Amino acid sequence: MEDLEEFVHGQNLTIVRRQLDLAKDDVRRQWLLERLAEEEVKVPVAMRWMTTRAPPKSS
Repeated sequence: MEDLEEFVHGQNLTIVRRQLDLAKDDVRRQWLLERLAEEEVKVPVAMRWMTTRAPPKSS
């Protein structure tokens, strides 16, 4: 599942960066910069959660 999340995250970053390059006005550019910052924060939080949770108990 984390592979899919990493893929989606990477695609989101690519799309937002591409749109940022194409943005023609400052309002749109600022909005995209905020979305980019939000997306860049997502993976470290998810990765921290995945690495700090306890492994499943085996019986």
